[in-house]
Amino acid sequence: MEQKLGPIRLDSYQPLREVVCETLRDAIRRGVLKPGERLMEIQLAEELGVSRTPVREAIRKLELEGYVIMMPRRGTYVANLSIRDINEVFEIRTSLESLSNGLASERITNEELEQLQRLLVEIGKYIEANDMDKIVEVDTKFHDLLYQASRNQRLIGIISNLREQLTRFRTTSMSFPGRLKETLEEHREIVEAIAQGDVKAARRAAEKHMEKSEQTLLRAMDAVKKKEHKK
Repeated sequence: MEQKLGPIRLDSYQPLREVVCETLRDAIRRGVLKPGERLMEIQLAEELGVSRTPVREAIRKLELEGYVIMMPRRGTYVANLSIRDINEVFEIRTSLESLSNGLASERITNEELEQLQRLLVEIGKYIEANDMDKIVEVDTKFHDLLYQASRNQRLIGIISNLREQLTRFRTTSMSFPGRLKETLEEHREIVEAIAQGDVKAARRAAEKHMEKSEQTLLRAMDAVKKKEHKK
């Protein structure tokens, strides 16, 4: 494995294992560490300038999040999600997002609703500016606030774990032609249904958003694969 990572900053308030975990997670999301690539504890520790212990702890956490696979007697590899894996994640997530939206339509506060509407304006502004980093950042805040409004901590934890498994593909999916404006409209439908306290409409809006998200991700992945084959 060629050197891809640099020493991490050791002045963070977070535990070292969390800093290492965030660094490796970000490297996987950005494609620095690629699907199917083997992760060697010793080399990662040397590149990051830490001991093997926080690296080992970080890898265990990333395995739980679905970012890596630990294979007995073969080593640890960056997870390479198949189409079936993606379908299964979306099947579960669609049901849970629908439940979350339904609960939010009954439990959301006026302050949270106003914040959702402000986030919609922000997303629209960043779409016009074509600032993908900010779009992803605000989109994450939007969904986190929706989950918070469900007032169900176990549900939030499960959805967050599932979302993490697909985060590395998020920019690829949202960069697909036309997807950003579709996403904004889907978000507006969700907020409108929740604002009206319409549980059924809120759940339908979540299901539609997940279905469109899955379709776009698969199309985007296919486009990337075809582009790579032409090289």
